[in-house]
Amino acid sequence: MKAFILLLAATLTGCGTVTTVMRDDQVTIKNLNDAKTYCGAVPRVYSGVMYDFCSLHAPLPAGDTTQASTSRTLGYLVEMGASATLDTLALPYTLVRQHQDGSIVLN
Repeated sequence: MKAFILLLAATLTGCGTVTTVMRDDQVTIKNLNDAKTYCGAVPRVYSGVMYDFCSLHAPLPAGDTTQASTSRTLGYLVEMGASATLDTLALPYTLVRQHQDGSIVLN
């Protein structure tokens, strides 16, 4: 049980939904810009899934192998499932934020 809680906590700290919904927009902007993603903006509705999608399609770090790339892809696919669930729960909040503030625009 303790291992499950630690795994859950580790997952949520890197979770796209937690990053985009519960943290300041500047954190999202910095993380995606640092990863050199090709995204120009992240909509607030289902922002966690979009954050993970942007991260998944960022260029691979120099020297990354095919095996590391496969592991990275599988990790993001699992993460997208968790983000989709949390994004659905956050939908009432993110709909209002999208209407009021618009998308998170990357610099």
